[in-house]
Amino acid sequence: MHPISLPLPSRCVRSRAGNCAGFTLVEAMIALAVFAIVLAMGVPRMSDWLAATRAAAATQFYAEGLALARAQALAHNGASRLVLIENAISGQYDWRVDLCFPTPESPCNDEDGNWSTVSEPVRPAQASGAGVTSIVRSADALPDTARLAVSTGPDEATSVYFTPLGWVDTLAGTRMMRIDLAPAGEAAFPAASVVLTLAGVASRCDPAAPAGDARRCPA
Repeated sequence: MHPISLPLPSRCVRSRAGNCAGFTLVEAMIALAVFAIVLAMGVPRMSDWLAATRAAAATQFYAEGLALARAQALAHNGASRLVLIENAISGQYDWRVDLCFPTPESPCNDEDGNWSTVSEPVRPAQASGAGVTSIVRSADALPDTARLAVSTGPDEATSVYFTPLGWVDTLAGTRMMRIDLAPAGEAAFPAASVVLTLAGVASRCDPAAPAGDARRCPA
């Protein structure tokens, strides 16, 4: 038997004139130039989209901190607080939620030593708070201050206290009731805010929304 000879695959597609059809050097250079133009147009928009996505994540980051502080107060029937701490990497604020059980002899205030810490559980160790330590979330992954400006109010307050019923403690002096997030530098994305009601409920809003829009932040 004669061995069957299979045709080798062609290395090119032949045109009707019998020549191999393919890209010429000029055509390849034109294709690269078009690709470069499309890339140059798309990269800034992609950068803005990424910045907007990360800014939205930052808004959620702070809203979750406020919600958790209220939830901790309700879950343990104790006082809680949320404290903002500057992050050394991004320059934004980390947040920490502490827990405390006030008594007439030992109220929960800044001078009191009964607040939980990251390493020490809440004191006095009541049954509902035994072993509960502070909860911390880092702002390492947030856009840095060159792209995202974070400000707090009123009067740049960086802490807020909650009663055992989950309401904002109005006796705790200056209390943070709002966190504003706006683009910085050449970043381009919508500004956003997180506002807190006296009932302790945090919600996101749009400071640029027109009057009458449900998304508009309260004055």
